[in-house]
Amino acid sequence: MFRAREAPSRENYSFQKKMSQKKDKEQRRLVEAAKTELAMIEGILEGSPDGIGVVVVRMQCGCRKMAAVTEDGEPASKVIMYRDQAASICPLCQADNGAYQRVAESFIHWVEPAPEAERQELIYHKVLGEG
Repeated sequence: MFRAREAPSRENYSFQKKMSQKKDKEQRRLVEAAKTELAMIEGILEGSPDGIGVVVVRMQCGCRKMAAVTEDGEPASKVIMYRDQAASICPLCQADNGAYQRVAESFIHWVEPAPEAERQELIYHKVLGEG
């Protein structure tokens, strides 16, 4: 037999609204982090005229390591470590300088025009390993 659908309870509606607000806040935080990361990449490239890309290493703790790379896969800048909206990097990264065991993601942000795919792969393997 067909039953009429019950109206959501006031508590359920409040919970759903709170979850929606939490999701929106998380989305805004991710967008803001992406903008900050792009600004850092642009700043690194500006100070590294030989740079054809920036290696970005995201740590599990939320810290990031970045450095410009040349067309030979050599460093074109110093390694910069930072954490969004924090005065300094986390204590763990301060202690171990961002150990590779704690890497969550790594990639190279290429300057346009990007090198051909074969060259990108060669540089990627030289800089980041077999990954």
